[in-house]
Amino acid sequence: MNSLTDKIILIVGLGLIGGSIARGIKRSDDSLRVGAVDTDEQQLCKALSDGSINEFGELDVLCPQADLIVIALPPLATAEILPRIAELCSPQAVVTDVASVKSSVIAAVNELEADFIARFVPGHPIAGSEKSGYGASSENLFDQRNIIVTPQADTAAEAIGLVHEMWRVLGADILGMSVKRHDEVLAATSHLPHLLAFAIVNALLKQEQSEDIFRYAAGGFADFSRLASSDAQMWADIFVSNADPAASVLDDYIDSLMALREALKKQDHTTLFNSFSQARNVRNNFMAKYFKPMNQEETEQDKAISFAVEPGGQVQGDIRVPGDKSISHRAIIIGAIANGVTRVHGFLEGDDALNTLAAFREMGVTIVGPESGELIIYGVGKNGLKAPRKPLYMGNSGTAMRLMCGLLAAQPFDSELIGDESLSTRPMNRIAEPLREMGAVIETTAEGTPPLCIHGQSLNGIEYKMPIASAQVKSCLLLAGLYGQGETRVHEPGPCRDHTERMLAGFAYPISSGIQEGLTVLEGGHELTATDIEIPADISSSAFFLVAAAITPGAHLLLRHVGTNPTRIGIVNLLRLMGADIQFSNESNIGTEPVVDITVKYAPLHGIEIPAEQIPLAIDEFPVLFIAAACASGDTVLHGAEELRVKESDRIDAMATGLATLGIETETFADGIRITGGSIGGGEVDSRADHRIAMAFTVAALRAESPILIKNCANVATSFPGFVELASSVGIQLQVAK
Repeated sequence: MNSLTDKIILIVGLGLIGGSIARGIKRSDDSLRVGAVDTDEQQLCKALSDGSINEFGELDVLCPQADLIVIALPPLATAEILPRIAELCSPQAVVTDVASVKSSVIAAVNELEADFIARFVPGHPIAGSEKSGYGASSENLFDQRNIIVTPQADTAAEAIGLVHEMWRVLGADILGMSVKRHDEVLAATSHLPHLLAFAIVNALLKQEQSEDIFRYAAGGFADFSRLASSDAQMWADIFVSNADPAASVLDDYIDSLMALREALKKQDHTTLFNSFSQARNVRNNFMAKYFKPMNQEETEQDKAISFAVEPGGQVQGDIRVPGDKSISHRAIIIGAIANGVTRVHGFLEGDDALNTLAAFREMGVTIVGPESGELIIYGVGKNGLKAPRKPLYMGNSGTAMRLMCGLLAAQPFDSELIGDESLSTRPMNRIAEPLREMGAVIETTAEGTPPLCIHGQSLNGIEYKMPIASAQVKSCLLLAGLYGQGETRVHEPGPCRDHTERMLAGFAYPISSGIQEGLTVLEGGHELTATDIEIPADISSSAFFLVAAAITPGAHLLLRHVGTNPTRIGIVNLLRLMGADIQFSNESNIGTEPVVDITVKYAPLHGIEIPAEQIPLAIDEFPVLFIAAACASGDTVLHGAEELRVKESDRIDAMATGLATLGIETETFADGIRITGGSIGGGEVDSRADHRIAMAFTVAALRAESPILIKNCANVATSFPGFVELASSVGIQLQVAK
């Protein structure tokens, strides 16, 4: 159902959008049969002679024959024609639309039979032109443009898949939103600018010197007012259909205009300058984030973000940190290849997890959200992924790249995984070598680093003894093993996080863990069944606040709903060994993961020898644990953690260098570090663009004698969105500087 092959496609309304859809479909596969219905017979004849359509005619003739019907009309016209299409179309036909307002269309659809509602997939291409009509259409109109689908709760997954595939062959990127969110976003980003363009041209027309105004208008006026050349009938329909959201955002704009008017009357240069500067910075940041090539390196401006932290401060409060990043990645990966619809709550809306989400959208999976931490994933089944049309960008996430490599190695298509500057230096042979034992064909650089070129193959299960405990390696092999012939058996030399095993079990996939200590067994060939997932607060993100409270005299902090998977609580175990006052309450399970509320109070800390068995359980939290060690009496010694050398940075060297700058005595080893607690001074440290290093030294300022300036902090928002605001809310005196 999710392929256009052998489908008859009918386009109702052969204007700019409808004509471009027809042209794009024919560009992708000229053998596909495309029909059209429109009131302009001249344009229909032109499309027929162009080869954009195979036939045209009356709706009552062509509609019953179609497998996929695209209503390419404005919102009000779409709502009016829907009952007629529902009456005429085949009981198996899938119907979609392109209207830029969804609420009025959905209201009309919901008046129809349940069977039709399930086959209707609302859609909206974010593409267009000031020109209208078939003559303005282009086969390339949707290339690399966003398409928003807004399926309802009862929309059939097969129907969504077919509509997704249509937009995919047209070259578009497919996003998902709720109807309400779509109309609010479009009111602000598309509808309001058009309304203002019409309004400003009309306002200038009323000026006495209107002719001169237009005669001598500069390029800026032409650029801004070009939207006023858009189709008047279409935009009148749009604003009537989306009146409430458009009026709401217009009210906000009017308030801003009135403030500017007051500043003009008072000749208030400061207010005007601040308003314009803020707008300029917001737009520049927006353009840098969303309109640069996805594999473009950070700009100097990105790297210039620094944290300026004043010494001292109190740590008090009741907080919940964002959702667990490791579980967020896995929820997308496993939900995408499950059968059915997976609903995710508590999803981490950081760049790393969003890059994983974008990768699966590129491979044909429809995902609605994230909206307030919620996702709806329309799984395509284990064999439903599509070949990506471009390299899949994993940003800064080694977890995503390594897990994705295992999944993609077993697909019937080739793919390429790329990342940012930091990820492109990290070792990948640790996954490539065992995957090759399974039959995978994976190319890396000569140094064994990304990009990863993966040639999909049939795989066989293997028995693999990991040389070091690594959840990423284990999870990579288990995901490959889902497709392998026979059993995949993974031995781990020490405990490491088991989110993948727990989640596979939650998706009803048979998996055996703990047959003997350190052994996980999975047989290929079974199916995954969609489920609901609630993601707990990330213990790795919580770690910064655990240490902040543990080292600050008078601190009392409550962290809510924190995931305390036994393979992740090394940070808690180690802090308790050092003397920290950490208490659990409200212990429960959500799905397959344990959660608790954690209360932390200040208590004097002392140095420890870090037990080897705790290292895999705290591997990501060591940077901030080193800050606790710097505040403890005596020495803290770590051995057996060479893994820290190949994270986002060499975390042993980065922390040792920064601590030395702050006056803390350290000694480094190939596999660890010794830290002697003492008085923390101030100064400038370089995070080396490693988010955990940056956040660790932010916490250090609580016990510092003078300010700490932390350089290269742009990646903090990638891992922990909202860190600055949350840290400030509990009493850390943190400012962002550029």
